[in-house]
Amino acid sequence: MKTDSAWKAISTWFGGGSIIWTLLGLALLLLVDAVWVKDFFTLEWRDGHLYGTPVDILHQGSKVMLLALGMTLVIATGGVDLSVGSLMAVAGAIAAWALTAGGMSAASALPLALLVTTLIGSLSGLLVAVLGVQPIVATLVVMVAGRGIAMLVTGGQILTLQDPTLRFIGGGYFLGLPFTVTLVVALLALTLFLTRRTAFGLFIEATGDNETASRFCGVPVRLVKVLVYAFSGFCAALAGIVATGNIHAADSARVGEMMELDAIFAVVVGGTALTGGRFHLLGSLLGALLIQTLTTTMYNLGVPPTVAPVPKAVVIVLVCLLQSPVFQARLRTWKKAKTPEVTA
Repeated sequence: MKTDSAWKAISTWFGGGSIIWTLLGLALLLLVDAVWVKDFFTLEWRDGHLYGTPVDILHQGSKVMLLALGMTLVIATGGVDLSVGSLMAVAGAIAAWALTAGGMSAASALPLALLVTTLIGSLSGLLVAVLGVQPIVATLVVMVAGRGIAMLVTGGQILTLQDPTLRFIGGGYFLGLPFTVTLVVALLALTLFLTRRTAFGLFIEATGDNETASRFCGVPVRLVKVLVYAFSGFCAALAGIVATGNIHAADSARVGEMMELDAIFAVVVGGTALTGGRFHLLGSLLGALLIQTLTTTMYNLGVPPTVAPVPKAVVIVLVCLLQSPVFQARLRTWKKAKTPEVTA
């Protein structure tokens, strides 16, 4: 009984019973790594911060975590944002241009990159909410345009950077952990406040559950959609700045490549349905952590990079199937059949 209560507490904290399968998948991957790689969980304190594979997983997974927070709100409204990978490149390109050719300081260049990318994200929201364009089409257009804007800003070249602030954001440490972890925690706290301490979260879930009924009840559906896409653009900008600072360069062709799929997978694996409605922010972060751990596991097992997407897709599909309503219903039926009836 205590074990059942513990599982219920964990699932409630992360957002639902289906998240248990994500936790089990993560535990299984970590077990494989622990068996396959010697001292996998070993942590060392060197040069004023922690070293170790778990720290690397948190650091490398931070970009997907940032994207997943914004993607969660978009998907909760019944939409999807395919442009986040390209917007990462836009943010990195603008920051790099402003720091080099623009002659700006980091205090001016980084807010400029965040502002422009957020505005581009809101453009997706306007296409969806005002013009009625399907989310997948609208964000696909912005995805293509965004990559073109990034190439235009950088002139198709890789801009190398030596700015200490940008390098700290992408690869520095704070309180012994990668600064990117602090960034994720700060953004999570902001998102939780906006969605759980204000009416904004309720409006998002209502829009995803039943848009027509929400509109009749006075929910500003159009504004909600524009805001969630703008927030997704803001999250993509943060991830793009992190990626650019991590490699010390703005590569408009490679930064953010295929990252939109990882973000969507993280949200779905984290327990948020693509049909919209209720969303689980902590579950999305856990899904992002699962994806990064899976990538690390395949690297440890020697899986070639060209083949890596195949087992990755298999594991993600398996977790999604385990979380599906059909499987959950059959599991509950099986548990009831196994439970002996108590006679008076």
